[in-house]
Amino acid sequence: QVQLVESGGGLVQTGGSLRLSCAVSGRTFSRYAMGWFRRAPGKEREFVARIRWSYGYTDYADSVKGRFTISKDNAKNTVYLQMNSLKPEDTAVYYCAADISGDGKYDYWGQGTQVTVSS
Repeated sequence: QVQLVESGGGLVQTGGSLRLSCAVSGRTFSRYAMGWFRRAPGKEREFVARIRWSYGYTDYADSVKGRFTISKDNAKNTVYLQMNSLKPEDTAVYYCAADISGDGKYDYWGQGTQVTVSS
C-alpha cells in the first residue's frame, strides 16, 4: 500500500514561486516513478513532470520546461516540484502520483493541492 500526501500549494502573483511537496508512505519498492499532474477548471488532467525514484531521471511537459524542477529526497521519501516564474495559466489543482508497477501507468494518487496564480 502506498499513500501520497501533497502540500505547499497557495496563492501567488505572476512571476512568483512555490514549492510543492509529496510525502510518500508505505512499502518501499526497488524501482518506480513519481509524477506531477495538474487539472485546471474545465480542462483535462495534464502531465507536468516525472522522476525515476532510483536514478533521478526526469522529464517535463513543454509548458513548464525551464520553469519547473522535479526532485526528490530519498531519506525523507519526499518528491518536490519547484515552480518558478509562475503564470496565470499554471493555476490548477496539482496531483502527485506513483507508478509502482513500473508499467508506465500511475497506480496511486494524492488528494491534490491548489495552486492559484493571480494576474
